[in-house]
Amino acid sequence: MEALVKFVQDEFVAKKEFAKFGAGDTITVYYEIKEGEKVRTQFFRGVVIQRRGIAASETFTIRKISGTVGVERIFPVNLPSIQKIEVNKRGKVRRARIFYFRGLTGKKARITEKRR
Repeated sequence: MEALVKFVQDEFVAKKEFAKFGAGDTITVYYEIKEGEKVRTQFFRGVVIQRRGIAASETFTIRKISGTVGVERIFPVNLPSIQKIEVNKRGKVRRARIFYFRGLTGKKARITEKRR
């Protein structure tokens, strides 16, 4: 059964190539929104909290602060409406899932940038 699911995912799911990113990175996701007959592009910029899943079912969660409220959004990697993903900063973190980041505010919520 797993072989059949893997075959269908490999053959029929269109994969897009984006820049490599991981937890702690600050990224901008550009995606299309359809409002009636209009189509417009909107972006969501924030810190990647986690990547999870494999192949066609892979998702990533982004967190940003809007005013004083934290906003999180989950994007599937193979979402057809995603136009592009830009990596703004590479973050230096020691975990793959940084859920502790939700409880931090102010200067404590800074993530140091990786040296190249």
